[in-house]
Amino acid sequence: MKNPYLYGYLPLFSVILFSLSFGIYLVTESLDLLTSIGVYTGIREFLTDIELRLLLLSVFALCFFMLFSALKLIGETIHEVGMLLFSKNNNGEMISVARGGYLIFFFGALLSVFGIQSISILLCVFALTIFSYFIYNIYKMSQYLSLPGTVGLIFFEILFWTIFITFICYVVLKLYNGILASLPFAN
Repeated sequence: MKNPYLYGYLPLFSVILFSLSFGIYLVTESLDLLTSIGVYTGIREFLTDIELRLLLLSVFALCFFMLFSALKLIGETIHEVGMLLFSKNNNGEMISVARGGYLIFFFGALLSVFGIQSISILLCVFALTIFSYFIYNIYKMSQYLSLPGTVGLIFFEILFWTIFITFICYVVLKLYNGILASLPFAN
């Protein structure tokens, strides 16, 4: 008999690996930025190079960990709301079927380690991992959904993520423009 909790730890490891990959990339970029603006030598008076790298890595990895954890929570919640709306299954079999998709995220997170030097590789691996998981999940769920239910679930999830990302971009741009307008030399 197969243990149903076999893949339970993979989402945590996936989030940690993605967070470390993006964090290490940002450490390299921020050290280059600090060097180019001339602040790096001043910081080195207080911290050694290793201490500075570890400090930056812990801050960036923690921020990405919170971001990816929140996205995972939102994604699972939206997926389960979609299943509530479009599924006729009352046994709960569908939730356990999709757990095999955790391996996709885990292998994507392992691949992201090889792309630490390039943000484009990191973003491509992340986007490809999400797309592969979405296709796998829809494929596995289609066994328990009717054709209109499958189409409804796909449109529901795509519509939600489109609205969510558009809203986040709008808020970030509004905040950015507000900060720029409040600067004294902006006029």
